[in-house]
Amino acid sequence: MSKIAIIIPARLEAERLPNKPLKLINNKEMILHVYEAAVSAGSGEVFVATPNQNMVDVVKKFGGKAIKTIENHETGTDRVFEVFKKHLNSEPDIIINLQGDMPNIKGDTIADLIEYMKKDKCDIGTLASDLNLNKEINNANIVKVVVEENLHKGRFLKAIDFFRKNNNAKNYLYHHVGIYAFTSRALMMYVNLKRSKLELERKLEQLRALENDMSIHVGYINSCPLSVDTEDDLIEIKKVMEKNEKN
Repeated sequence: MSKIAIIIPARLEAERLPNKPLKLINNKEMILHVYEAAVSAGSGEVFVATPNQNMVDVVKKFGGKAIKTIENHETGTDRVFEVFKKHLNSEPDIIINLQGDMPNIKGDTIADLIEYMKKDKCDIGTLASDLNLNKEINNANIVKVVVEENLHKGRFLKAIDFFRKNNNAKNYLYHHVGIYAFTSRALMMYVNLKRSKLELERKLEQLRALENDMSIHVGYINSCPLSVDTEDDLIEIKKVMEKNEKN
């Protein structure tokens, strides 16, 4: 059976929403909601990777596993790789890079992606949901992914492009969800590549993989975990999660 690690890179210095992972939702820090979801997947060890000691303390007090990394990583994937190489001795076969700002992601969603990665059909796996063309197409905080055909549950398709602002793509366009599953060989290859032109222009790490002919397959989920980038996003996710807790 494949050895799996779910690593959540998180730091407190986000420009748009400082201290984001420690913002409270239902009286619990955001990072802990993500950590709980990862654990509930039941698919491997879960770690928070952060340069911030106070976040390490919060996770460990909760009973979770947190590793303090160096500060000056260029990307979240570089932070994930530090944990994979230095603390896990490069042993996991599948590594999940789970963004720490999706507090309402579901454990079964993570588990489904891991099950697909066990089939060894691609270098990197990720997820997407339906895109609201009226509200989301011009929202630069929402990443869009273009695939070959219509996505539906249980189907994974090759990613063609990712972008933030409308690039006039009209067909097979979906709302990208910030989770990445790497095979160990793909992760080692990826971090040794130079940052690519489109990656820097669009501020999207996954474009480095596409520009170097690495395969990314996209699976469909019928609900979209809300990514928290701004204060408005935080207000919205609080409403959603408080309502769900009451129900």
